[in-house]
Amino acid sequence: MEILLCVKQVPDTAEVKIDPVKHTVIRAGVPNIFNPFDQNALEAALQMKDADKDVKITLLSMGPDQAKDVLREGLAMGADDAYLLSDRKLGGSDTLATGYALAQAIKKIAADKGIEQFDIILCGKQAIDGDTAQVGPQIACELGIPQITYARDIKVEGNKVTVQQENEEGYIVTEANFPVLITAVKDLNEPRFPTIRGTMKAKRREIPNLDAAAVAADDAQIGLSGSPTKVRKIFTPPQRSGGLVLKVEDDNEQAIVDQIMEKLVAQKII
Repeated sequence: MEILLCVKQVPDTAEVKIDPVKHTVIRAGVPNIFNPFDQNALEAALQMKDADKDVKITLLSMGPDQAKDVLREGLAMGADDAYLLSDRKLGGSDTLATGYALAQAIKKIAADKGIEQFDIILCGKQAIDGDTAQVGPQIACELGIPQITYARDIKVEGNKVTVQQENEEGYIVTEANFPVLITAVKDLNEPRFPTIRGTMKAKRREIPNLDAAAVAADDAQIGLSGSPTKVRKIFTPPQRSGGLVLKVEDDNEQAIVDQIMEKLVAQKII
């Protein structure tokens, strides 16, 4: 089984700040990390490989050369191959242009591997720096394959996947045959850590670079020219204040209830 995993290097949102004049994200001095939801997707792929040694995992990231750091981290965790899609022409791509570019890269990598297409494509449900949850589904649309989003459990039997698909009321069970794209939520698993041996080997790996020409991307569909989305304003949300802690004394639960009711009435909630 051939699995391709899309991963992204993102700024640590806990330390992101906004330029008050330009209203743009200040990236200088902000550490970059492996997108957490992509780590859950990778762990799902690694568990499939643990169960079947014939499973091969290929990583793909789109970004600057420094994005190789997350690709090497993924290799250290147990992935088999990694590719970086990097080109100045891709700068400014929105989710539509990004999905298109990644789909083109996936086709190129599949052809280089001598396969018609990947059996499973995995993505995190969203990137924490954008929170759109659009790129995974966009890739599926570009490739013309089924998609199952918000996976909290994945079972593979033969050429079929059965997925618990998270929704606001709990989950529904969805099935699909290969090829299929699946996006992962945090409840899917607990990602493992890279091993020391894996980390040392990953540092020595050469990661191929793909540019727009190599994946036959149409210049009109990538970068700013291929991005209909226009950002008018961004801002940091206000910091949340600490919650109110009410303690029970002498098992007097009624006193706590009375205090809560007073607070709710004071706030005109009830």
